[in-house]
Amino acid sequence: MIVDLPTTTVSNVSKALVRIREDGGAVALGRVLTLVISTSPERLEEAVEAANDASREHPMRVVVVSSDQSARDIVEARLDAQIRVGGDAGASEVIILRAFGAAASDSESLVTGLLLPDAPVVVWWAGIWPGHAAHSTLGRIAQRRITDATTHPDPQQALRELAANYTPGDTDLAWSRITLWRAQLATVLDQPPYEKVTDVEVSGSVESPSTTLLAAWLTQQLDVRVTHTLHPRKQGGWGIDRVQLQRESGTTELRRTHDALAQLSIPNQPLHDLALTRRSLRDCLAEELRHLDPDELYGRVITHGVAMLLGDDA
Repeated sequence: MIVDLPTTTVSNVSKALVRIREDGGAVALGRVLTLVISTSPERLEEAVEAANDASREHPMRVVVVSSDQSARDIVEARLDAQIRVGGDAGASEVIILRAFGAAASDSESLVTGLLLPDAPVVVWWAGIWPGHAAHSTLGRIAQRRITDATTHPDPQQALRELAANYTPGDTDLAWSRITLWRAQLATVLDQPPYEKVTDVEVSGSVESPSTTLLAAWLTQQLDVRVTHTLHPRKQGGWGIDRVQLQRESGTTELRRTHDALAQLSIPNQPLHDLALTRRSLRDCLAEELRHLDPDELYGRVITHGVAMLLGDDA
């Protein structure tokens, strides 16, 4: 069910939620958190779809704040809202707030009255985020703050900014995208031959912050020199291409061959074809929603690993 509330107020939205609950039996019981999404009109439906899919694992209330930054000073202040429940909202209830003019200037006041009581708050910027997420109007009310460096015009510079402004509770979807790579590499190193890694090379697209985060993670975990090679997108696929580990017995290589497949080469062993799918936005979001405490490993990688890899200016 979808209920449109044009030219409304947050108070009216809250009252409409109560009426829907009473009339249709849609309840907030069992919701485990409130997910606040800050996005642009262009990214709104993609973000809502990902949240709806993730809600099947994490029943939640989703509050979406969408504002057109370019129209803040020229459009009369107005708030349009939409409530989606039932089949139109997955296992969540979705409240979409479209703010115009001065109404878009204070996101915190728009969402405060719509948060579930006594439930954790997670904020996801599905697009460009404020420079210091934890100190922003939405970041101050959240236990967890999710960004996505891939949406930044310069993803590599985005990592430097995230490193400089990191606060416990921050995370980035570029980190979630390398979960399967990290798991596979850890499995490789946990099998014979048990030899020290002496050199590492990580290759991927310059538009892939995940490539840099994987290299930074390996820098920290293995305490070796990591060569970090980034190519223009037109010269290869988007994302991580391959990882090479040098050991006494030779080169171990994990290389992507397809969007869903990779090939593992280990000295003196036959080639192995592995499932290594590119993770969807839904999968990455659902993973981050499993962890409401600060991700300490991400914190070390973004603050120390990225600095070691990219230099002191990170």
